[in-house]
Amino acid sequence: TPVREALLTLERDGLVAPLRNRGFRVEPLSIAQLENLFSLRELLEVHAIVAVARQGLREPAELVALADAVGEAVGRGDVSGYLTTDRAFHTALVARADNPLLTKLVLQLRDGMRLYGIDSPEGRQRQQDSVAEHYRLVDLAQRGQADEAAALMRHHIVSWKPLFRAALAGRLKP
Repeated sequence: TPVREALLTLERDGLVAPLRNRGFRVEPLSIAQLENLFSLRELLEVHAIVAVARQGLREPAELVALADAVGEAVGRGDVSGYLTTDRAFHTALVARADNPLLTKLVLQLRDGMRLYGIDSPEGRQRQQDSVAEHYRLVDLAQRGQADEAAALMRHHIVSWKPLFRAALAGRLKP
């Protein structure tokens, strides 16, 4: 029953489709769907970082510790660890905007992304580049620099798009 419930959830999210009397198949992601996911993530996460910066990020220790964990995972070459710690960092950062619905939507969009190419050399380089960006986001939010934080968050999200597009199109090999 738990597996069936999980598959039904994946079906509702558009990630799998049922096959009559044969189980499920993974639904391919189109370039248009990928573009839509990136557009919404950019819109919502930029809004969140601006809200956090405008109110002034207080007590950044948790975010710095999470950024450290992301860096450690990248240093070990642990893609799974990177994904877990990166999600935790972004969850904690967006939650600082004090809007639970915003946090929920951002997490749903992040979870709906297919991480094509993340384990490729280009994906590993992008992971490495994102480490410094996490620290910089915390710093900018703490200093109340909303415009700079917005620009960096936009870059932080959109920089993954060419990698995902190339991998989705089959032009990038792990």
